[in-house]
Amino acid sequence: MRVYIPATIRMLRQLVADRELQPINGTAFAITPTLREAYSSGDDDELGEVAMAEAARASLRLLASEHLDGSEAVHVTGEPVWRRAVIAADVDDAKLRPDLDDAVVRLAGPISYTQVASAHVDLAEAEPTIAKAIEVVDDADLGDTEAEFLVGDAEDHELAWYATQELPFLLELM
Repeated sequence: MRVYIPATIRMLRQLVADRELQPINGTAFAITPTLREAYSSGDDDELGEVAMAEAARASLRLLASEHLDGSEAVHVTGEPVWRRAVIAADVDDAKLRPDLDDAVVRLAGPISYTQVASAHVDLAEAEPTIAKAIEVVDDADLGDTEAEFLVGDAEDHELAWYATQELPFLLELM
């Protein structure tokens, strides 16, 4: 099953260094039967985009959490890196969690680097918008319309695709 794991730049660095990554709480997103039922139409590519968008929103929450505890990744300039990241990986042991949301799955353990199909990361131009969104993502979840607008602006940025062999170079340039 292809899963989309919410991540941050700090987590991508850990994946490259350790050659494996334990997703936070084992949470990932995928094309599940419940997700298929929620959409009257859409092929696997379109539903995969929905699952990836959910993972990107979760990545925004992870960035907010790192910011609060001071563990966010930094550029070579010392400034925080405000980029969402999603890891696409192929796994065999995903447990469906429709009680949490339509696309949520729980992974039993860490993913290895060999399971990673690609990584998807915001471009540098998205960082100012992402920085604003991480400040209000919780408010958006609670229905604050201004916060929802800022998070929507962040979600308007498409994530760039990177092959696994490109990850070390991408991270080195940050």
